[in-house]
Amino acid sequence: MVGLRCVIFDMDGTLVDSEPLMARAYTDLLDTGDLTADQIRETYRGWKLADTFADLERVLKTTLPEGFEDTYRARTDQLFRTELRTFEGVEAALATLDLPFCVASNAPGRKIRLAMEATGLDRLFGDRLYSAYDVGAWKPDPGLFLATAEAMGVPPETCLVVEDSPPGLAAARAAGMQALHFQPEGGEDQGHPRFGHYRDFTALLSA
Repeated sequence: MVGLRCVIFDMDGTLVDSEPLMARAYTDLLDTGDLTADQIRETYRGWKLADTFADLERVLKTTLPEGFEDTYRARTDQLFRTELRTFEGVEAALATLDLPFCVASNAPGRKIRLAMEATGLDRLFGDRLYSAYDVGAWKPDPGLFLATAEAMGVPPETCLVVEDSPPGLAAARAAGMQALHFQPEGGEDQGHPRFGHYRDFTALLSA
């Protein structure tokens, strides 16, 4: 990959193994019937939270309890503080980067900071944390990535996005950015170079 000046990482499911915890919060708090935490994780990977809530109401044929967003966020916060981990090899891969790097996530800024602090990634990313809530644009809309490139002081076409979800990869394409698809468990080819472990990350950058 040539001409790169910045690497933009998604957070959930890309740097930190948070998606199983977020899915488990639903099954902890709701009667999801035959819908398992694994199914929730795969179905709603990369979705905006409000859209996930709306679709769960449709699938479960119910109305979520009043104040459910606050209850859900409190449960995920608790799980993040006690169980959140980075994917294996993340810190070593970041240590090899000789380019500026940052996070751009659909999550609220508060959640991004909590995840960074809980895993120790805050010391590597500093304040280079960008939230869809701050710009009012959620992936697959490219607005977050475009705003991130502007904040990092680089043209969009010089950015590489590292993502695990189809909405995130679609946002990268729409922003005119290159992308790498992180797939630790394998899965469908989304048309981008793929890797399943961060030990392979550096080699892909130099390909």
